[in-house]
Amino acid sequence: MKLITPEIEARFKEFEEEQTPENPIFVAKFFNPVGSQTWYASTYDPKSNTCYGYVTGMAYDELGYFSIDELEALKLPYGVRIERDEFFDVMSLDLLTSQETKMKVKIKEKREAELQEINSKNNQNQDLER
Repeated sequence: MKLITPEIEARFKEFEEEQTPENPIFVAKFFNPVGSQTWYASTYDPKSNTCYGYVTGMAYDELGYFSIDELEALKLPYGVRIERDEFFDVMSLDLLTSQETKMKVKIKEKREAELQEINSKNNQNQDLER
C-alpha cells in the first residue's frame, strides 16, 4: 500500500495553515496491523518523504519526525506491511490523547475487575479447602 497518495498529500496542504505546535491536527494515520505502533501525521515534506506527527505504541508516545520510506520498507510478520487507515478523519492532538486516556482507563478498569474476580475465586477455593 502506498502510504502517501496524491489525495493524502492534498489533505496535508489543506490543513497546513491550521497547524499549531501546541495542538497539531493529524490528517493521516499509519499503523502496524500485527503490532501496537501507530503513526499520526500532521505535516508532510515531499522532498524528504517525512512526516511530523505523533507516534504511539513504542516505549513511550512522542511527537517527532518519521520517514515514510522507512515505514514502507518495514517487513512485518506474515508478509504484512505498515498500512494507512483509509477511514481516518482529521483529529487534533488534544482530542486524540483524550480518547487514548479514556481507552487506557477502560482497559485498566477491565483488568482490575478480572483480577478481583480471580482473587475472589481463589479465596472461595481456599475456603473450601479448609
